[in-house]
Amino acid sequence: MSYSVDSVLSQIRSYQSQMGQAVPARVADAPRGDAIGGLGGVGAPGQLQQPGRVGFGETLRGAMEGVNSAQHRTGELVRAFELGEPGADLAKVMVAAQQSQVAFRATVEVRNRLVQAYQDVLNMPL
Repeated sequence: MSYSVDSVLSQIRSYQSQMGQAVPARVADAPRGDAIGGLGGVGAPGQLQQPGRVGFGETLRGAMEGVNSAQHRTGELVRAFELGEPGADLAKVMVAAQQSQVAFRATVEVRNRLVQAYQDVLNMPL
């Protein structure tokens, strides 16, 4: 099963908006073109990134925390349903389970793409 990167990013953004996290404007889609832009925030060794910029690691960490919280929320709903608590109905449990499953699959797909990109760069001729 393969997802396009744009599809995965749109799913991550929708999960962030559902969780109440606003997607910062600086993370939104950049205008696309044929030219490769400079690497913003990347400088010589020892230089820090410009303040106010979100790094790749921070973005990835935020996405992982979102997936983790969705899975924890699903676990809590499942446990509440199994215990017969009044607020936990089957529909909520199933929707939460599907959301966390899609988020996890998207995360795995992003990881697979990153590993593939790393291997491609590693195998490039000098």
